Amino acid sequence: MKARRTLRVVCRIALMVIFCLGLFAGSLTRYSYARQFRESPNTAPSAAHLLGTDSLGRDLFTRLVFGTRVSLLLAPAAALLATCIAAVVGGIAGLRGGWIEKIILASADLSMSLPLLFVLIALRALLPLDVSPLVSVVATFLTLGVLGWPSSLRVIWAAARELRDSDHILLAKAQGYRRSQILFRQVIPYLRPVCLAQFWIAIPLFILTEATLSMLGLGVMEPVPSWGNLLRGAEDFGTMAANPWRLAPLFVLVFTVICFQFIFPSSEEIA
Repeated sequence: MKARRTLRVVCRIALMVIFCLGLFAGSLTRYSYARQFRESPNTAPSAAHLLGTDSLGRDLFTRLVFGTRVSLLLAPAAALLATCIAAVVGGIAGLRGGWIEKIILASADLSMSLPLLFVLIALRALLPLDVSPLVSVVATFLTLGVLGWPSSLRVIWAAARELRDSDHILLAKAQGYRRSQILFRQVIPYLRPVCLAQFWIAIPLFILTEATLSMLGLGVMEPVPSWGNLLRGAEDFGTMAANPWRLAPLFVLVFTVICFQFIFPSSEEIA
């Protein structure tokens, strides 16, 4: 039990450190993430370039810390959007019941029956490939947020359904509150712990989804770095074996996702 608590504290500290590295990326390096040292492509780590350079001569450490900012700051934004949509839609389904509830649950089941990654690839393919990097960043995480709500819906709906006939909801109806007022003043505040848990669960999922999209060239576009597009070309085992420092984004990505799995107490510890 004590070991688990220590591990949880270590993971929380590690996530805070990684978060700060991304947030203050501009203070950690004197280079721009797009600056090219054309005379030094594919160089090994050195005092000038801590992780070496890529094939275009760009400093890999600089691109890693700026990619951390993109991936680790925008994934929570997408998770927040998805959780807010799930809270409102799930709250409506649980509060209203009837045919509205059936339609919402059926829509969520239909969405979850389709692999999220394939849907994202199809939607992203509708956009032109030559969009600006800023548009690609916004489009990637906005799409994640808008399409990611069904995975949290049933949990939130089940919690909202239990409140449907509770005393404080019946009292609010008796006092003449409108349905929208009951939803936002009575139901959603009570669902805050459930929504918070779904929010934290969604963050690593969106981090991995963005990384997959960017590795396929359908996520964050160059020259803006993200963990995903930094790993593009990782399938070339010969290059990776000769330049193992190029795998640094993969280690940071895996370590971050693992840390998210241990930052909350287990059910045994809660009990």
